Amino acid sequence: MEDSRQPVIRRWTDHLFGGIDMKWWKVIVFAVVAAALTAIFLIIPVFKDTSFRKMGETFEAWILFAVIIMANCRSPLDSALKTFVFFLISQPLIYLLQVPFSWQGWALFGYYKYWFFWTLLTFPMAYVGWYIRKKNWLSLLIFLPVILYLTLVYVSSFSFAFRHFPRSLVAALFCLGQVLLYLYVFVPKLWQKILGFLAPLAVILLLALLQPKASIDFNDFLPDDPILSEAAVAVSEDTDFAVISVASTGRDSMIHVNAKGYGRTDFTIRDGDKEYLYSLEIYEDENGHTQTRITRKEG
Repeated sequence: MEDSRQPVIRRWTDHLFGGIDMKWWKVIVFAVVAAALTAIFLIIPVFKDTSFRKMGETFEAWILFAVIIMANCRSPLDSALKTFVFFLISQPLIYLLQVPFSWQGWALFGYYKYWFFWTLLTFPMAYVGWYIRKKNWLSLLIFLPVILYLTLVYVSSFSFAFRHFPRSLVAALFCLGQVLLYLYVFVPKLWQKILGFLAPLAVILLLALLQPKASIDFNDFLPDDPILSEAAVAVSEDTDFAVISVASTGRDSMIHVNAKGYGRTDFTIRDGDKEYLYSLEIYEDENGHTQTRITRKEG
């Protein structure tokens, strides 16, 4: 019988993570519903480039599904078997439901080998994961890798949402919510909750500060396709941002760019008496992809 004196959220979380009789038929129905929902997000165009589509691309939602199953199983072996079967059913079903709607058809199953590898790993992980039910320091240790991953996702998603609001905001809130939920439900002591939240966050932020900006290296044709001679040289106005050189000459004239990140600079191609002025811009589009734009400038 439920204790009516408990906060509503505690009664709700106690039921979700330990109050469900996780029978086999429920695992199968859960797998089918999760697969169908994922396929909908992948098939319907309105979900393209949204946080919902990530359900079919990354782990965040599937971590939650696995935790629900593990927390409601009766033994480590029961947890391992039911989590494994849940993924064994749901993952190929996602591809099967997409086949009639995809130009790739049955070739879609070529991507399944990646998820099958992770499906095999769910057995040992769910066996160990069952011990989160103990709700002690061991629960925190088991959750730390998961919290570290979710922290990485919510930090990067919040950063992306800041640059392209509101893109990825739902994903950021969803992952942050999972971290807070797991610490609230499975970690008993306040100092353990604080440690479980702050330690992974500190690691991710420290790595972000120490990690050098990735260089962007590419070859590209110039606007108007000038035919350059062997004597052509490129001069960038901002060499701290990008070093530009002539990569090839003749009819396939191209420049080589090595940039330190996103930004903009003007550069000049000098080829004997001829001079070509250009502007180079490297930027991140709304999908998080690196784009380049080279435009001709009037001399």
